Amino acid sequence: MDELLRMENISKSFPGVTALSDVNFATHRGEVHALVGENGAGKSTLMKILCGVYQPDMGNMYIEGAPFKPLNPRSAQEQGVSIVFQELNVCPHLTVMDNIFLARYETKYGLVNDHELYKRAKQILEGLDSDINPKSKINTLSVSEMQIIEIARAMSFDARILILDEPTSALTQKETATLFNGIRKLKGSGLGVIYISHRLAEIPEVCDSITILRDGRQIGDTNNVKDTTMEKIVSMMVGRDLNSQFPKVKRNIGEVILEASNIKTAKIDVKRLSVKAGEILGVAGLVGAGRSELGRAIFAADKTENKKVVLNGREVKIDTPHAAIENGIVYLSENRKIDGLALLMTVESNINLSCLKKLMSFHMMDEKKCVKNAEYYMNRLAIKTPSIRQVVQYLSGGNQQKVVIAKALSNDVKVIIFDEPTRGIDVGAKYEIYQLINELSKDGVGIIMISSELPEILGMSDRIIVMHNGTITGEINAKDATQEKILRYAAGLLSGEV
Repeated sequence: MDELLRMENISKSFPGVTALSDVNFATHRGEVHALVGENGAGKSTLMKILCGVYQPDMGNMYIEGAPFKPLNPRSAQEQGVSIVFQELNVCPHLTVMDNIFLARYETKYGLVNDHELYKRAKQILEGLDSDINPKSKINTLSVSEMQIIEIARAMSFDARILILDEPTSALTQKETATLFNGIRKLKGSGLGVIYISHRLAEIPEVCDSITILRDGRQIGDTNNVKDTTMEKIVSMMVGRDLNSQFPKVKRNIGEVILEASNIKTAKIDVKRLSVKAGEILGVAGLVGAGRSELGRAIFAADKTENKKVVLNGREVKIDTPHAAIENGIVYLSENRKIDGLALLMTVESNINLSCLKKLMSFHMMDEKKCVKNAEYYMNRLAIKTPSIRQVVQYLSGGNQQKVVIAKALSNDVKVIIFDEPTRGIDVGAKYEIYQLINELSKDGVGIIMISSELPEILGMSDRIIVMHNGTITGEINAKDATQEKILRYAAGLLSGEV
C-alpha cells in the first residue's frame, strides 16, 4: 500500500505536562489504522496536531510525501484531513443535505441550488453504501444514520484522511455493523482511516493495523492486526498485566438494604426490586428496555406516582433527588459531562458540591475542611490530577468518572446506582473503576450497576435482573448466568418477572 500520512518525532508540552514525546505515526491508502491507549495517553493531542488545532513543539508531518503544516482546522480540511468526533454535532431540524453542506451551499444566481445540493449529497452517501434520502430531516434518523451523516460531511471536504473518534460509543450492535460497512466502503476507495476506540474487541473486525500510545509515548506498532492478541495490546496500553479483566473479591453480602416497589413511570412498570448490603446487582437489557429509567425513578430524578421505598427496614419517602441523597441513595448518570460534573469548576469544587453543609463553620465555607475533604478522596480514589485546583474538563474520562464517584462518597452513602460506569473510558481505567466498586461493596454499600456491556454484567454482578419493554423479565444468580440466557430475557423470549 502507498504511504498516505507520516508524522515524525512529534512532541507537544503544556504547562507542567508532556502530552507527546517523540511519537511516530504512519498510515496508508486503503488502510484502517487503530490508535489506542488509555485516557491521557496522548491520542487526542496527536490527532489535534494532525487536524491543526495544536501546533507541535517538534516534529514534521507529510501527506503523500509533501510537507503538511496546517495552521488551523479549516487549513487541515482544505488539505484533506477531516475528523468525526464522538459527540454527534448535527442540526436536528435541518435536512441531511443541509447538514452535509452547512454554510457551504451550492448557489445559482445568489440562491441556494437545491438540485445540485441533493445531487452531491446523494453521490457522497452512495459512496458510503448508504440509501439515506438527502431530503430527510435529521431528527427522523437513527443514531447510526446520524453518524453516517457526520462522515458524509467530512467526506464533502474531499477528505483523504478520515479520523473517527469513538464512533460506536452510542451505537447498538446492529448500528455498529452498518457503520462498519460504510468504513469498509471508504477503505475500498483508497481513503486512509484512523480509528480511535476503547472497544478493543471491535479492532480486529474493522482495522488493519494498530499503534499503541502510553503516557505520551509510542509503545508499539502492529502492521497486521492478526499478528497480535487483545491481551498483548491491553498489557502494552496499561504497562502491566491485568490478571483478570474483572477483579474478583470475596464479599460478605448482608441483609436487604433497599427494597423499592411499584416503580411506575411513563416508560417503566416494575413491581419490585431489592439489593442487599455489599451486593452488586447488575441490570441488563437492550437499548430502550428502561434500565436508565429504572435507576432515575428509584432516585426520583423521574417522577413516580405511588413508589414505595424501604431502606434498612424503614419506609422512607423518596420524592426528590435531594431526599434520595439525604437518605444515602446516589445515582451516577451515564452522561457524566452533562449530569455528573461542573466541567468548568475545579476537582475540589466538584468533589465538595454534594456535602457543602458539613464543610461549613459558623455558616460559612471552611476552606481547610474543603481542601481536606477533596484531598482525602483524591488520594483514596487515586485521581490523577496535578492538584485539586485543576479544572475538571481537562481530566481524562476515567479520572472524571472518579471525581463523580468521589462526590457521591462525600456523603454517608448506603446505595449507589451506577449507570454505565465505564462508558467512554479505557481498559486500564475500567479496571480501576471495577476495583472501586468492589471496595464499596466490601464496605457494605449496596450497588445497582446498569450496563449495556454483557461481559461487565457477568464479570461484576452477584445477581442480575434483565429488563424488556419497561419491565423486569428475569432474575438470575450470576453463577447461573450466560450471555445467551440474558439475551433471551432481554428480547422477551423468556419471562420470569419479579
